[in-house]
Amino acid sequence: MTRVAAIDCGTNSIRLLVADADPVTGELVEYARRMEIVRLGQGVDRTGRLAPEALERTFAACRSYAAVIKEHGAEQIRFVATSASRDAENRDDFVRGVLDILGVEPEVISGDQEAAFSFTGATKELTGRADLAKPYLVVDIGGGSTEFVVGDDRVRAARSVDIGCVRMTERHLVRDGVVVDPPSSGGIDAVRADVAAALDLVEETVPLASAATLVGLAGTVTTVAAIALGLEEYDSEAIHHSRVSLEQVRDITARLLASTHAERAAFGAMHPGRVDVIASGALILQAVMERTGAREVVVSEHDILDGIAHYAASEAR
Repeated sequence: MTRVAAIDCGTNSIRLLVADADPVTGELVEYARRMEIVRLGQGVDRTGRLAPEALERTFAACRSYAAVIKEHGAEQIRFVATSASRDAENRDDFVRGVLDILGVEPEVISGDQEAAFSFTGATKELTGRADLAKPYLVVDIGGGSTEFVVGDDRVRAARSVDIGCVRMTERHLVRDGVVVDPPSSGGIDAVRADVAAALDLVEETVPLASAATLVGLAGTVTTVAAIALGLEEYDSEAIHHSRVSLEQVRDITARLLASTHAERAAFGAMHPGRVDVIASGALILQAVMERTGAREVVVSEHDILDGIAHYAASEAR
């Protein structure tokens, strides 16, 4: 086994996994898993640039992660950056900062690469599950983009589109720089229209309706699952591989859209950094389930981060 450090830096959060990884069996022995909301993508959709304060929040998290990586003696570090840094004019500032702190350059990956990592991380441990039929549709709802991957033992088709909980919130649910609380019906309709148009694009290359099992990843999906389970605090073991029905998703989405900031924050398992963007994320999840005809979503705590670890271990052999 190879001890690896995998870092996933998205639009909303930056996450770290330090683990021993066996690239042959797919086994991961986890030593540390961290997540911080840094909102790297703050304002990118509007300005095209990474904000100085967003960069500093991200670099502070990187310095914290560097200490964890050193403590656990990871042999290989792989840092993957996704939607926000792909879009930004000043992404070189981001690359230089990460290199100075961690000694590795962030890989600003394509949407297709992001989809492949997510699929590997989410499905490696599902192989052999008789109750979960193939092919899988893995949906990774991020802050700036959402990835759709259909596959069985490997990826068959994938597409990344620019709908994410942060991007949709900033585009349609903000007025004068402040999140509308609760959102207006016009804003909600605009989010739904953008998501529907994005799903039309996805269906040009990804056969969404062909999937037998929908697997949902990332903070929006796990938070919706935590609410469905009635958790008073976040419990990854309870959430991992839980199943949330379409009816539950519709009910939770309606509740979130009707709630104020304080009411959303009062959900016990809600991370403070998701309070303003969770309603948009739930709208995306609901639209995906309705478009695909999925009656439930299987929730996975293992996602792109675990996929990055698997790939890092393979490259270290």
